[in-house]
Amino acid sequence: MKNKPKVIITGAAGEVGFHLIPLLLDTYSIICIDKNKNNLGLLKKLFPGIHAVHADLAESGSWEKLFKDADCVVQLQAQISSPHFGPYQRNNIDSVKHVVEVCQRYQIKNLVHASSSVVISIAKDDYTRTKRMGEEFVKNSGVPYTILRPTLMYGCFDIKHLGYLISMFEKSPVFPMPGSGKYIRQPLYVEDFCRIIVSCMRMKPRNKIYNITGKEKIYLIDCLKIIFKEKHKHIAFVNIPLPIFKGLIGLYGLFNRKTRIVPDQLTALTAGDIFPVIAWDKIFHVKPTAYVAGVRKMLHSPYYKYQKEMKRGDI
Repeated sequence: MKNKPKVIITGAAGEVGFHLIPLLLDTYSIICIDKNKNNLGLLKKLFPGIHAVHADLAESGSWEKLFKDADCVVQLQAQISSPHFGPYQRNNIDSVKHVVEVCQRYQIKNLVHASSSVVISIAKDDYTRTKRMGEEFVKNSGVPYTILRPTLMYGCFDIKHLGYLISMFEKSPVFPMPGSGKYIRQPLYVEDFCRIIVSCMRMKPRNKIYNITGKEKIYLIDCLKIIFKEKHKHIAFVNIPLPIFKGLIGLYGLFNRKTRIVPDQLTALTAGDIFPVIAWDKIFHVKPTAYVAGVRKMLHSPYYKYQKEMKRGDI
């Protein structure tokens, strides 16, 4: 272990972290930092070889000293949704800025920053704005960086995107669909993204930004149908006009403070973005996983059963 290069993974106890760590265990000494104590515990349970650190990256603490002599820092933390701006500020701006400052202090030579395709979206919601600001902190830091902008990801331990939608209606015979449901998605299998991160850690491209867009264009409703079909679950999709659906989300949010769907997300979903596709498979030597094949791998993974132990963080 002492001879292995050290990697710091911030926001490690999320979907990407759970898939990235198995790819690094044999090569790196891994330090995982996350403020979600429950999910961090699950991470340690599945991968006991890691050093798990419970900490809020928006605040100073002993976690900062762990960056000394790190070969690479992989920054994954992000606030995806919230009815309030505060969590976006704290998790997409403050924590990113703080991590960058620590990287500056310890002269980190390889920072891999997981951004999002939303930064080139036409959306104007809090998530999009704060992710753009986070990128600016990285680009202006002077720390050698690689910025990756993935599109909608799916895989085990997904409790924020398609996985969350599926879990909401797991026991329901109907699925309420905003509008027609024919909104183009370019889904990216999370393991493909993790292999790209590993390539960046090894190749160390200096101050580069890559749009990591899924190779297929699939309607949202078809993304969900494929998952339900693979789960052998028959479900009826009920199309609800967008204005009514948005009103229902707002009403639901008044009675459930922990709702993960906010009106801004619906606006972004129906914005009609189609993101540019680069030859990331050739750049990083990662073979793209077809959506149907990725869904099968996800649902039949030995880790899929542990997804129920995941808990959502602050909103």
